[in-house]
Amino acid sequence: MMIVPAGVKVHLALGVTDMRKGMDGLATLVQEVLKKDPFSGHLFAFRGTRANLVKLLFWDGNGLCLFTKRIDRGHFVWPRMTVPGESIPLSPAQLAMLLEGIDWRHPERVWKPAKAG
Repeated sequence: MMIVPAGVKVHLALGVTDMRKGMDGLATLVQEVLKKDPFSGHLFAFRGTRANLVKLLFWDGNGLCLFTKRIDRGHFVWPRMTVPGESIPLSPAQLAMLLEGIDWRHPERVWKPAKAG
């Protein structure tokens, strides 16, 4: 479970990233490929080739943080890359679903009210 602080934007880096990269390599990707500021306080998510590994890079105001999750079964749902070096925004709820291995693009509601009152 990942708790994203209020006001933090989540950016999902499209495509595949070399998961051998550490925080400095990923910060360089954010700056040079995504054209964003890695020290902005935003959270950046990257996926490996097999789609079973995700790395999250986050500047907490005091230093860079690197979170890694490897999913045991299945894979992380990632959109197809349309433009190289592009990222898409996610809500904290979508990030939480992604990290749980849920298809965050089409979540299914399990309950719908029948009538008011």
